[in-house]
Amino acid sequence: MNYPIGIEMTENYLSFETSKAAMKLVRDFMLVKEGENVIITADTSSDRRVVEAIANAAFTAGANPVVLYYPTTGRAFEEPCRPIAEAVAAADVWIEMAYYCVMHTPCFQKAMENGARYTCLTGLDVTMITNCIGKVNYDVLIEFGEYLTKKMEASDEVIVKCANGSNLVAYNRGRRVKHSGQRATKKGYPVMMGGQVSWCPIEESINGRLVFDAALFPPAEIGIIRENVVLDIKKGRITDITGGAEAEIFKNWLESFNDPNMYRLAHYSIGFNPGVTKATGRIVEDERIFGCIEMGFGSQGASLMGAFWDAASHTDGVCSKPTILLDGKPLEIDGKYVDETSIEFCKKLGVAGY
Repeated sequence: MNYPIGIEMTENYLSFETSKAAMKLVRDFMLVKEGENVIITADTSSDRRVVEAIANAAFTAGANPVVLYYPTTGRAFEEPCRPIAEAVAAADVWIEMAYYCVMHTPCFQKAMENGARYTCLTGLDVTMITNCIGKVNYDVLIEFGEYLTKKMEASDEVIVKCANGSNLVAYNRGRRVKHSGQRATKKGYPVMMGGQVSWCPIEESINGRLVFDAALFPPAEIGIIRENVVLDIKKGRITDITGGAEAEIFKNWLESFNDPNMYRLAHYSIGFNPGVTKATGRIVEDERIFGCIEMGFGSQGASLMGAFWDAASHTDGVCSKPTILLDGKPLEIDGKYVDETSIEFCKKLGVAGY
């Protein structure tokens, strides 16, 4: 696992800021109510300072917080041990903090069927919760996400390019877009940390080349990318993987599942959280680098409103400075928003360079 370079001067590093951000997460984002059962799952790679802060905030809100710790498995998107799986099925609110998350698994699907309000915060530490939640104007962030959602839904042709060689063409054909950074108002619906909208164009229409240059996880051996990973894609499936040592690791990891669905492109996601300016090795943070586009392969959740399929696992990679063309008109150029409305949102969010 790769963590950002920094010095924590005391055991109470960012303790005030963490407490404030945890309350904001619990009260204003997950909308926890008095009497609700709030399950917090964490593995031994999780930042316990944040786990405790979230549990304290839930208890202060009048809920019944239950914290479940288990050993780090080293395998993301795989079914956890039975006690964890049984517990999350009974949650009103499930906040997942395990570094190796279990999203998309059978227990996740059961929790959604039972109406849990879920968020995946894998890798959340005191710096991440402070910068990406505590300091962010969520009202403006959500409004920007709604704008991007509508803009994507109104577009058909989507072209993603980058200076490293990406050139991917796809067609939406009326597909819906998920604003994953919304507040948790719906039962049985997963929400994610603010600063992301996700969708999948018509899978068979996705063709070209995609270059990951910032982050890729899992497999756990990668995290921050040091040598670009190049994917050739035909009809929504990876046909070739080239690059350096990390490309070889990724290729071997995909092959290890012996599952053809692992090669299917599951979603596009645009990142725009102003608290993230570079890759850190924590994928929930990395896929929200301001101005990036992130793409997932493997399982495709039902909430994405695409073809919907299961796979042995799921992985996400980041192109940090894309040029995105919607029906021929640029939304971003080299990772910087260029349409007038987006620029105004960037200014309101206090993003440098706007």
